[in-house]
Amino acid sequence: MHHSFKQFSAVILGLTLFLGSCSKGEHSPEPEVPVNTKTALKISAGVGFGNILTDQRGFALYFFAPDANGTSTCTGSCESVWPVFYAEDATLPANINIADITTITRADGKKQTAFKGWPLYYYASDTKSGEVKGDGVGGSWFVAKSDYSIMLAKTQLVGANGKNYTADTKEGNGISDYLTDAAGRTLYAFTPDTYNVNTYTRADLSNNATWPIFESEIINLPSLINKDLVMQITAVGKKQLTFKGHPLYYFGPDAKRGETKGVSVPAPGVWPILNLSSPVNP
Repeated sequence: MHHSFKQFSAVILGLTLFLGSCSKGEHSPEPEVPVNTKTALKISAGVGFGNILTDQRGFALYFFAPDANGTSTCTGSCESVWPVFYAEDATLPANINIADITTITRADGKKQTAFKGWPLYYYASDTKSGEVKGDGVGGSWFVAKSDYSIMLAKTQLVGANGKNYTADTKEGNGISDYLTDAAGRTLYAFTPDTYNVNTYTRADLSNNATWPIFESEIINLPSLINKDLVMQITAVGKKQLTFKGHPLYYFGPDAKRGETKGVSVPAPGVWPILNLSSPVNP
């Protein structure tokens, strides 16, 4: 009898501990702490550059103009100077739209974080927080910012007819510099426009879908673009940016970033791209 009581007590004690542990697990779960296995993305102060995108240490990140179509083109020896930035499970600043952060897989199989479709890189010569030594290098590298109004791209121009063009509106192979919006969509000028005057868009906007007005505020510009070259005008009630006096437009059939179909429509030279070498609109 005494032996049975001891066994019974042991069972009761075990059941009590078991139920207690279940109760603790149900009502007081351990909080799940997200593990940042790589590095965080944040906005920091870059010396002389205002607010820039950095990793969690404050090291500057960069965009590469030839990456306009969203594909990383910096490989091999280029990558040794401009290392890839990859933020797995990145912690984002409150004022950044999570939809602007994506991950791409490079041709070499590595993953890379992109912002508004621009793959992000470090610059090997930046040795401490706040340094921005890589901005403007080769006319192709720009410190990453969350609020550029326009960007500079460098790719082969390909018209809607499938032919290759150069910046002088002629058929041919060659990398051309041209303006895009912050997300890499090509911007065009309309040759008949006069200085800061949109002569294309109808008052009823019936043709705006074909060549949409580029509506934007002037916020931040790449360092190679003098702020005096960019203005905002009002055209048919819309705020349109101009560059060197040329009102800026999209081409509706450019369905994705990096496409330049408009350079051949309706004929080369009618809707040219613009770059730092473009003349001021008379």
